[in-house]
Amino acid sequence: MKYLLGVDIGTTSLKAAVFNEKAECMKTVSKDYTLEVKDDYVEFPAENYWTLFSEALEELSAEYEISAMSIDTQCETIIVADENGEPLRKAIVWLDNRATAEAEYIEEEFGNKKVYEVTGQPEITATWPASKLLWLRSNEREVFGKIKKVFLLEDYLLYRLTGRFVTERTLQSSTIYYDIRGHKWWKEMLDFIGLDEGVFPEILPSGEIVGEYKGITVVTGAIDQIAGAIGAGIVKKGVVSEMTGTTMVVFVPSDEIPEFKPNSIIPCHVNYDGKYCLLSWTPTAGIALKWFKNNFCENFSFRELDELAEKADPGSNGLTFLPYLCGSTMPKYNPDARGAFYGLTMEHGRGHAVRSILESVACMLKQNLDYLGIDCDEIRTMGGGASSPLWCQIKADMTGKRIVTLKNDETACLGSAILAGVATGVFESVERACDMAVEPKKLYEPKGDDYTDCYERFCALDEKLN
Repeated sequence: MKYLLGVDIGTTSLKAAVFNEKAECMKTVSKDYTLEVKDDYVEFPAENYWTLFSEALEELSAEYEISAMSIDTQCETIIVADENGEPLRKAIVWLDNRATAEAEYIEEEFGNKKVYEVTGQPEITATWPASKLLWLRSNEREVFGKIKKVFLLEDYLLYRLTGRFVTERTLQSSTIYYDIRGHKWWKEMLDFIGLDEGVFPEILPSGEIVGEYKGITVVTGAIDQIAGAIGAGIVKKGVVSEMTGTTMVVFVPSDEIPEFKPNSIIPCHVNYDGKYCLLSWTPTAGIALKWFKNNFCENFSFRELDELAEKADPGSNGLTFLPYLCGSTMPKYNPDARGAFYGLTMEHGRGHAVRSILESVACMLKQNLDYLGIDCDEIRTMGGGASSPLWCQIKADMTGKRIVTLKNDETACLGSAILAGVATGVFESVERACDMAVEPKKLYEPKGDDYTDCYERFCALDEKLN
């Protein structure tokens, strides 16, 4: 029996799962961590990512003889290093918004249309690594002058595992210095930043063998959202997924890059197969619930929070929450947007607050589906939010769509394991592996709860405050 390891490194947690040749999950380990946040700065020691990964690998390797592994990670978290791959400073996490001025500088120089036509990104934001590198050039000149390697998170771990300085296409799609048509670095943008192509890794496809680590074949992965889509069976047009984890992401496969539209901010990424996909995302979703739990309900489990929320009526008795704890992105980009509870009265309690958070994320899902123009009957749901029956039902009623959870809820880990399995001959293809591995768990049909007023209140508050 050959065992495959899929590792999913999200914004605030690492999950690793071992699968057998039938793509059945044998064991999962999870490790949470807390980011260092101060104002618009969000950082994490790069070495800690490696430590957490190594601990998870050691735990699983003690029980299973793993033949191959692949890692998926968050996008845009950047690690700058010296010639030996030693980090020069802490990783700047993708949520970090310090580089707003630099993003505006890039927009003035290149314009949104040109950036989109080369990179697929219709807006130039502080999130993108190009903006963060410009910030380093302006604010940490000594660090910038020592940069010999620019890693994104998956790149850094592949380097630690194999010694090869490589990356893969899906991960670089939102750097805005990667040409998604030519699958190469955009030299004009690199020149503007002030860095040579030599400090960036070799570009490989997803699902390609990189090397070995302690007898385990190491394979390039894909960004967490694409790995999750593979694990949910979203490998052809007409099927849509949404992931409610730290963030919320709506994933739509596409055969081509849509034409530039001045009023659209829908990004286009390279997909695992070299085609494309549309990703609509918001920076805070599940993390808003986690923030509320950690700060106001620290003695409650998430299940107990669900029980509190179930006691509140749909609409949370007029209480509305805006979940913009780290700004907003889609359908409206505003890094200065902030979260808020509105409509509080003496009648409201914890349950209303929790339910209003769940409803706010469902409202964002409906907003983004409408913005993308998605016409579908079924949405496959992933991430921690999929484990909440109440949240799934709220989403079904809010959107009027059937929400489907999956038997394997670690879809990103499964997607990464499938890429490792295809690369090493365990599976014939990604599509065949999905046919075998992806099974629905529960269907949530709209049951008729009327969220019209709730959604209108959310949109009206969003319009006033965002």
